[in-house]
Amino acid sequence: MLRITDARTGDPVDAVPARRGLTRVEAHVPGYDTSALRVLLVADLLVRALEIGGTPVWALLTGEREQAELHAGAAALGIRPFEDRRDVGPGWGESQVVHVVAEGGAAPDGIRVAVAPVGTPDLPEGADPAEVRLALLTPPRNTPAQLDEAALAEAHGTLGRWRRAVADWARHPSRPVPDKVRGRLRTAWEDDLDVPEVLRVLRWVEESDLPEGARFETYAYADRLLGLELTRDLGSPA
Repeated sequence: MLRITDARTGDPVDAVPARRGLTRVEAHVPGYDTSALRVLLVADLLVRALEIGGTPVWALLTGEREQAELHAGAAALGIRPFEDRRDVGPGWGESQVVHVVAEGGAAPDGIRVAVAPVGTPDLPEGADPAEVRLALLTPPRNTPAQLDEAALAEAHGTLGRWRRAVADWARHPSRPVPDKVRGRLRTAWEDDLDVPEVLRVLRWVEESDLPEGARFETYAYADRLLGLELTRDLGSPA
């Protein structure tokens, strides 16, 4: 069961109510900048985690301005589309609402997931969107993120290495994700969306002696949450 920390109280709460039904995830941003994109990215992770657990989700964006820029920036980072809040009415069958906001940002009453800002207000020119996504995923969401040269270089190296490894592992017979590894991954993202722990599990798998096919399936499974296109290079020359 996915549990997240309610920024209003500091207490963990169930993201899915006992009476399972539609959960609305609403991202609140005042306008377009990298901090707003990080809010949308965390909302995207929440949507993905809920869907993996079988919960139907309705994703909404509440923005005061620069809606087109927000949607375009989100799409570039692999964030799935959010509907504009002003264009829709109440959700039918809605049983839970989770608001994703910037730290200190205003939101209606209800469960709030707070996201720390990004130190760089603008996306670096020419930066690979997947590398930006990984750089924003790496620190805990309550820690300010950076999109400086060092952070992007680290993301570039990690993403390239993992994609090459996944393409190589895919040439071996498939094996199921080991139960222990699947459990570690699910425990991580169901514990307050602990994405840094998910990344640590993947680093452990990378260096482990698990069969190549099991490592491939593990990375493909985790990428349902991470959205880093880790299987992109399948079929590329060895």
